[in-house]
Amino acid sequence: MLKLPVSNDDHIQGKKNAPITFVEYGDYECPFCGNAYLIIKQVQEHFGTNLRFVFRNFPLTEIHPLAKSAAYFAEFAGSQGLFWEMHDLIYENQASLSMELLFKLAESLALSSKKLKDALAKQLFEQKIQNDFISGVKSGVNGTPTLFINDYRYPGPVEFEDLVSAISEMVKIKT
Repeated sequence: MLKLPVSNDDHIQGKKNAPITFVEYGDYECPFCGNAYLIIKQVQEHFGTNLRFVFRNFPLTEIHPLAKSAAYFAEFAGSQGLFWEMHDLIYENQASLSMELLFKLAESLALSSKKLKDALAKQLFEQKIQNDFISGVKSGVNGTPTLFINDYRYPGPVEFEDLVSAISEMVKIKT
């Protein structure tokens, strides 16, 4: 079960009252999350306004040294109202992820490099990222991507047909 309910502290796409809440604990450097990114986009399109998608940071820093930095960049963009734009850009450019690329992506969104560097130096988003991570651990997350459908952990393969089937069964929505 998802231990920390979705709240205004989360990054949410979709309507607040959507019958489906789909939560991902993800790592921006994880190749499995990179694959899931495209599939989740398809699932979002399939269910439309019936689904709200929530992304929570779960950087596995021991095996993905840039995951936490990427989370910082996404959180900084979020503080400027551009979380989802940065989130998408990071995943769409995951194969060439580097600090240089992260700064270029921020620049492409017209984010202030001075404010960004200041936020990074002061670790302004450490608590948010840590809160996401801890909520994942409390919910039994130990790898990425880990998905929850209406608070229940989804144990199956991260494939379009499997996700659509599981979501439809859980919420009884005809597809």
